[in-house]
Amino acid sequence: LAVAGDDPMSKSSTLPTHSEFALFDARMPILFPGSVREVIEYGRYGFELSRYCGCCVGFKIVTDVADGFSTVDVSPMVDVKRPDFTFDGQPWQHLQSPTLFVPFSLQMEREIQLGRLEAARLFASENHLNQITVSSPQDRIGLVAAGKTYYDLHEALGRLGLKDDDLRLYGIRLLKLGMIHPLEPGVIREFAGGLEEVFVVEEKRAFVELFLRDELYNLPDRPLILGKKDEKGRFLFPAYNELDADTIARLLAPRLAKRLPTGHLSVAGLEGRSGVSELPAVTTEAGRSPYFCSGCPHNRSTLVPEGSVAGGGIGCHAMAMGMARNTQGITHMGGEGVQWVGASPFSRVNHMFQNLGDGTFFHSGHLAIRQAVAAGTNITYKILYNSAVAMTGGQPVDGAMSVPALTRVLEAEGVNKTIVCSHDIHKYPAPERWAKGVQVWHRDRLDEAQRLLREEPGVSVLIYDQPCAVEERRKRKRGEVPTPARRVLINEAVCEGCGDCGVKSNCLSVFPVETEMGRKTQIHQSSCNLDYSCLDGDCPAFVTVTLPPDGSRMQPVPAARKVDFERDLPEPDFKVPAEANLYLTGIGGTGVVTVTQILSTAALLDGKHVLSLNQTGLSQMGGPVVSHLKIADEARSVSSKIGVGDADSYIVFDVLSGSTDQNLARARPGKTIAVASTSQVPTGGMVNSTKLKFPQWNCIKARIESATLPEANVYLDARGLAEHLFGSHMPANLITIGAAFQAGAVPIRAASIERAIELNGIAVEANKQAFRAGRLAAADPGWVRAQTPPRAGALDDQPAVSAEARELVEEIGADGELVRLLEVRVPELIDFQNRGYGRDYSQFVRRVLEAERRLGQKETPLTLA
Repeated sequence: LAVAGDDPMSKSSTLPTHSEFALFDARMPILFPGSVREVIEYGRYGFELSRYCGCCVGFKIVTDVADGFSTVDVSPMVDVKRPDFTFDGQPWQHLQSPTLFVPFSLQMEREIQLGRLEAARLFASENHLNQITVSSPQDRIGLVAAGKTYYDLHEALGRLGLKDDDLRLYGIRLLKLGMIHPLEPGVIREFAGGLEEVFVVEEKRAFVELFLRDELYNLPDRPLILGKKDEKGRFLFPAYNELDADTIARLLAPRLAKRLPTGHLSVAGLEGRSGVSELPAVTTEAGRSPYFCSGCPHNRSTLVPEGSVAGGGIGCHAMAMGMARNTQGITHMGGEGVQWVGASPFSRVNHMFQNLGDGTFFHSGHLAIRQAVAAGTNITYKILYNSAVAMTGGQPVDGAMSVPALTRVLEAEGVNKTIVCSHDIHKYPAPERWAKGVQVWHRDRLDEAQRLLREEPGVSVLIYDQPCAVEERRKRKRGEVPTPARRVLINEAVCEGCGDCGVKSNCLSVFPVETEMGRKTQIHQSSCNLDYSCLDGDCPAFVTVTLPPDGSRMQPVPAARKVDFERDLPEPDFKVPAEANLYLTGIGGTGVVTVTQILSTAALLDGKHVLSLNQTGLSQMGGPVVSHLKIADEARSVSSKIGVGDADSYIVFDVLSGSTDQNLARARPGKTIAVASTSQVPTGGMVNSTKLKFPQWNCIKARIESATLPEANVYLDARGLAEHLFGSHMPANLITIGAAFQAGAVPIRAASIERAIELNGIAVEANKQAFRAGRLAAADPGWVRAQTPPRAGALDDQPAVSAEARELVEEIGADGELVRLLEVRVPELIDFQNRGYGRDYSQFVRRVLEAERRLGQKETPLTLA
C-alpha cells in the first residue's frame, strides 16, 4: 500500500494509527491503477486528491503492475481540476486540528464523513477517474472492473471475438474504475441506467460488488448485480488466486452466449490450445524450483542437528523449507519464533531453532527476540549475517552494525549465550569489543555449536557470519575484494558419481554430468563462487589448483576471447507478425528479465509500444522465471500477460522449465516459433540426489514441437557456446536472443537491439558479441560445430584402440553398439592395470552375451548393461 500526500502532521490531524491503515479504511480514498502508465498518471491525481480532500490516498498496486514495465508517454498532463464545494456554508477547505483529543477529534470525525470523503467523490467526478469506456442506448448488460482487471476483461472480450464495436452492437456496456473507494455515485447511476444485468469482475474479495450494490439498492429500476455469485447463489468469479483474461473469458462465455445471437461468440480453444498434455511429462521429480545460489552461506547455515527443527522466516533462507532440512512454518517479519513461544508450553519438544536474516533482524526481528526473552522460551535464534538484503537484489542492510556490536545488543536484550560461526574467524578488528562470554568458532563447528546451544535454557543466539555469495562475486568483479587464487576441479576418471559432494555443499555449481562411464560430477567453473564447501566430502577425485600470481586463467575454463563477428550476416525474414507476443522462459539469476528489458528498449527505439510482465518472486534464484513481452504499433488497453495459445515466439533459455505444460500452454501448434537452448542445467534436486537425472532430450523436444511450428524451430547449446567463447555462462541468453532474431522470431531491428545493449551499460562489448554469435549460430550451424570441440579429457571422447585391446574385443564376436562400448572400456582397464585385467572383463562379457544368445533374443540388453 503506497500512501501519497503532503506531510499529514502538518496538513491534517487525521493521521491514521498503524492499526487503521487497512486497505479500505473509511478515511482513505483508494486509487487502482491498471498499468505502469496509470501509476504515473494516477500518482499526480493521488497527490492532488490528498491535498484537496485532506486524506491519505492509497494505491492498490497488484503484481502485474508492480512486476511489469511498458512504453510510457511522459508528456505533461492536463491540469487537475479542484471542484468548488461548500461545507458548513463555507468554500471547502479541510481543517487543521491542533490535537486529536476531544472535542477536536469528534469534529474531525464529522468532517471526514461529511466533508473529506464527499470532496474525494467530487474530485473523482470532475477528473473522470472512473470512465464508461463503451456504451450505446440499447445496452442491457454491464461489465465493471477496476485497474489491472479491466485490461484483463477487455482482452478477454477480444478473445471471445467481441471488439468495442461488437459490444455496442450487442448492447454491452463497460465501466473502468480508477477510484474504487469512495465510489462516485454519478458515474455509477449513469452506467446502470437501462441495464438488466451488471457483472462485477474483480480479484479476491467482493469490495466493488458490495459498493456498487449499496449505491444502487434503493433505485426502482436497479439491475441484477452479479459477481462472486450468480442470481441463484452459485459461485461465479472466484475470490481466490488471480483472475486473468483466459479465466474471465471462460467464465463470461456461458453468460454472454445466452444474450448474443448464435455463432457470434468465439469460444473455441478457451480450455487450452496446445494439446501438449497428451505427451508424457518430463519434469515431475526433476522439476526446477528456486534454490540457494552457488556458494550461498545458507547452504550450510540452515542445517540443524539431528532431532532438531527450525522455524522459517522472511528471506532467501526460506527456501530451506523446500529442502530436507527439517525447517517448518513461516511468520511475518518481526514475528520469528512467536509461534514457538505460544506452542512450547503445550509440547514435549524442549527446544526450537529459528532462522532470522540480518536484514530482518535490524528491521524488526529484534522485537521477536525480545518477546522470546520476556516469555522465557527455550529457543535458539540463528541470525544469518550475510551483509545484504539478498532476496530483493542485494541492497545494503539499513541500520546494520558489526557482529561484535550485535553481540552486545543481544546481551542487553537478555540473551543467555551467543556463539559466532564464521568462514574467517580472523577478520574481526582487534579493538572490537565483544559481549561477555561470546565464543567465535569456525563455521566447520556449526553442528557442535548448535548442539551446545540447544541445551542452553532460555534464549540463545548463533550468529552465522558469511557474506552473500552473489554480492561477494560482484565485489570481486569490481575489484573491491580480492579473488581467491585457489580453484577446485574433479578428476572424472576417479569420480564415482556418488553425489556426496553435492550433499555436503548443496551447491548448484557441483554439476552432475552424464559420461561414457555413467554419472560423474564436475565443478562448473563459470558459476562457482569459491566457497569450497564441496571439499568437505574428502573425495580422492577432487583436485585443487592455485593460479599463478599473474592472474591468468586455468584450463579447462577457456579464456575470454573476442571472435570476429563483423562478417556480413543475412537479414532475417521475419516469420512472426510485426505486432508480436514473445514468451521467454529461463532460470532465475541468469538475466532473463534483463534480456526482456533490452528487447523492450530496442522495440521503443523502433517506434514500437511494449507491455511486459516478469515473474520475479523470491528472486527465483535457480528457479523458473518467465517474461511476457507484447510488441505493438500503438498503446493498447490489454493485459500484460500472454494468454493461452497467444505466443508468436517461444524463446527458451532453459529446456527443463520450457517443457512444462504451464509454459507450453502459451504456444499454439502451427503458429508459434520456438528457439531453445538445449543446454542441460541441473536442478538443486539433481545435485542432491543421484536418482534424479535430466530428462532425455528427445522427450523434451517432442513436447516443445507438439505445441509449436517444428519446421521453423531452432535449437542450439547456447550455454556451451557462451562458455567456450566468453569463459562464462552469462552471455548464453543473449546468444539465444541472437539466434531467435536470425530465425525471424524477434521483429526488431538488429541495430536497435545492439543500441539497447549499449544503453544497458553492462558488459556492452561482450553482450553485443554474444548477440552476434547467436545470429551466426542460426545462420551457419557448421560454424557452431567448429567453435565447440569436445571437452578435453572427457571420458566420452572415443579413445585410440590399441592392437591388444582390439584383439580382446574381436574375440567376443560382438557387433554394433556393443563393439563401441567395449572399445572404450577394454583399453581403460588395460591402461589401469594390464592385459590380463582387460581380458578377464572381456571374457565375462562374452559369457553373458552367449547366454543371452542361447535364449534366442535379437536384443542383448543385459550384455549392454
